[in-house]
Order: sequence, then C-alpha cells, then structure tokens
Amino acid sequence: MMIGASSFAGGLKELDDHVQSVELYMPKLGVYEGSKLQKDRLKMVLDELSTCDLRTSMHAHYFADVPTYPKELVVDTASMDKPHFSLMEECIELAGRLGTKAVVLHPGRVGDDREASLKRMISNLERLSAFAAENNVMLGLENKEATDPGNLCCEAQELLSVVDAVNSPNLGVTFDVGHANLTCGGDPQKLAAFVKTISEHVVHVHLHDNYGFWTSNYDGDEHMAPGSGNIDYSVLKELKGYKGIYNLEVFSMDDVLAGKKVIGEYVEP
Repeated sequence: MMIGASSFAGGLKELDDHVQSVELYMPKLGVYEGSKLQKDRLKMVLDELSTCDLRTSMHAHYFADVPTYPKELVVDTASMDKPHFSLMEECIELAGRLGTKAVVLHPGRVGDDREASLKRMISNLERLSAFAAENNVMLGLENKEATDPGNLCCEAQELLSVVDAVNSPNLGVTFDVGHANLTCGGDPQKLAAFVKTISEHVVHVHLHDNYGFWTSNYDGDEHMAPGSGNIDYSVLKELKGYKGIYNLEVFSMDDVLAGKKVIGEYVEP
C-alpha cells in the first residue's frame, strides 16, 4: 500500500518529495485541445513523470456541469456514444502503457429513468472492462455523493449491484470516503457500515474531508484536507486486507501534508 495525491494538488516534482504515487487527473492535465489528445503535451507530462519515483493511478473523464470542467471531455457512463468510448479507451490504453495501479471511473447520471440508466451503464462498463482486460488495467467504479440526487451509485448496495452485474475481474470499487460521508449524513456508524459492505471489492481509495451535509459549494463535496471536516479516519481500518493506494484527493500541497499527518495513524505508507 502507498500514499498518493492527485495531480492537481501540486507539480510532479513536488509530489515526488512527499508521496509515493500520483493520480493523473486526465480531464485537467492540460493535454487536450477540445476532445483531441495532444501527444506533444502528453509527452511533456510523461517525460517529467519518468524523472520521478512515482507510481500512478488515473482518473478518467466524467460528468461535470461546472465552468472549470471542459465540456468537450464530459462523459456520463450511463449515456455513452462513440466519442465518449474513444476518450475512455484512450485513457485505459495509456494506463496500460504506464503500468497504472487503477483507473477511476464515475458512475453515470440518473436521468429520466433510473433503471434504464443503470442498465445502459452496466452495458457500457462491460465494454470498458473488456478493453481494460486487454490492456491489463484495473478499473475502480467510485461511489458518488447522495447530496446530488442526480448521481447513480451513491449507496453501497447499488454500487455493488452494478459491479456484480458487470462481473469482470477488471472492475472493482474506488472507495471515496468523502462521498460516503455525505451519503451517510456525517454519521460515523453509517459510514463504518458502508465501508464494511464494500470492503472486499475495493481496489482504490480516495481521501478528503467534508462536514457530511449539503452546501451550495459542490453539494458539500468540499475536498478539504483530512482532519478539516468531521470524518473519523479510523474507519479506514474496516478496509480489511486492502494493500492499494490511499490517494489524497485535495487541492494543494499544504492539504497533502496536513492529510498525511492525519491518516498516518491509520495507514502505513
């Protein structure tokens, strides 16, 4: 197991001094012009990465309706067409080349018909999982926050039902403790039960903090440094046998360093 941080928290060289892994956040890595991957820009990133002693995870494209997210890179896994598959498969192929530990996928949106959306998402994930198998890549479907009612797979049981339906050795769960805290309303007992339910399926972990309730800022999904909100990180001990990356999904190096101190009691790098 190892401690990692997302690429938007700091430069690769800086991260290399403090963590063992970087999560390459593909939509915001600055390597796209519209929806077209710019190979020269990507090469610059990979060249710098090659000078660091960092393992990698990767965050694939997802649905976001905010000005800071490129519209051309929006992917709703419950409603995918050829251009969306191209983006995701491009990401998975790159992960295979890098020997990436896990590729994070977001569940799709509820839409007008929840069951129909779930069915489409399962079909899309079957295709992506088959492509991941060809590239020796593990995918992790992330639990989302229930403070946004448009999200699928916020509750542990629905998340697992999708993973079970896809039934691929190349698809597991990315456990996001901040999202789970919001879904559980900040209740530590409910959060512990959530972790126990998904524990055996977890292939990747996201760590950040919040207050467990909706706010006008990202529906409460504040992505603060661990220790800044109300999450009790002893809940990580419920991840029995997990040996993967604990990725600090925060926005600055100060938050990375603060988060490392808090979770160090529960996670050995």
